[in-house]
Amino acid sequence: MTRRLALVFATLLLPALAGAARAADPAPVAGAVPGPAPQELIETAARKLLAAIDADREQVRKDPAVVRGLVDQILLPHFDTDYSARLVLGKNWRDATPEQRQRFIDAFYQSLLRNYGSSLAEFTADRMKVLPFRGDLASGQAVVRTEVKRSSGQVVPVNYTLRATSGGWKAWDVTIEGISYVRNFRNDVGTEIEQKGLQALIERLEKENPVGAPRKTG
Repeated sequence: MTRRLALVFATLLLPALAGAARAADPAPVAGAVPGPAPQELIETAARKLLAAIDADREQVRKDPAVVRGLVDQILLPHFDTDYSARLVLGKNWRDATPEQRQRFIDAFYQSLLRNYGSSLAEFTADRMKVLPFRGDLASGQAVVRTEVKRSSGQVVPVNYTLRATSGGWKAWDVTIEGISYVRNFRNDVGTEIEQKGLQALIERLEKENPVGAPRKTG
């Protein structure tokens, strides 16, 4: 798996990102959170997605856009991609114009969609296992740990980091095989922004978006 395929969601919150999270947005919602708990949310959405991939496995192998569409429809609505995008840009978010912020959010969403979809295409619903929850939901942060087997039999940890919001629990990072998508993406773009500027980064990401990929709305 390449660095860009390495997606999101570690078994422990990364200290640097946790600090950035506090600076990027108000604290997670305290007390009761509407909707399902993190464990139920992730298990339901992930199993539904993998079952949909299983049902159209032949087409998935032929056309990557199929799995991207399924990820877009089933799983990514539970991701707070706006929040993740702010964490990725860090201090550069403050200096970006409103137009640049929205364009980066959209481009980041497409990158997540493309890379996460490519990773999940290898997995099947019957090989997914949700591990016992660890942590305190009252903190407003949670990590849901899962394991998925590849066809080779290799067990792959896929862990989701979530935060409590007024709209329910939302995932903001995913880690596959120990590599956080948000941290990895942030490290990559940070250097590029320093060398070429934010506008150049946005334009590059937009060019990399696959033709015909679903576009984020709302």
